Amino acid sequence: MESGPAIFAAAVFLLFGAALLGWTGARTLHGAPVAEGVLPVVAVPLALLAGGASLGLGVWCLMRL
Repeated sequence: MESGPAIFAAAVFLLFGAALLGWTGARTLHGAPVAEGVLPVVAVPLALLAGGASLGLGVWCLMRL
């Protein structure tokens, strides 16, 4: 009964993490700002950390099944 919500949560975390990492990489390669009004030295590592944490949470949700 609890596997449905766990799979949904894992899918959301994994999709968000992959999209955030891809978007951050694309913005960084084009030299565009990752976050408006924030220095790239701060914005890029924080976005990478958030994307990695989201992927980690998605994997953790799948491991709990």
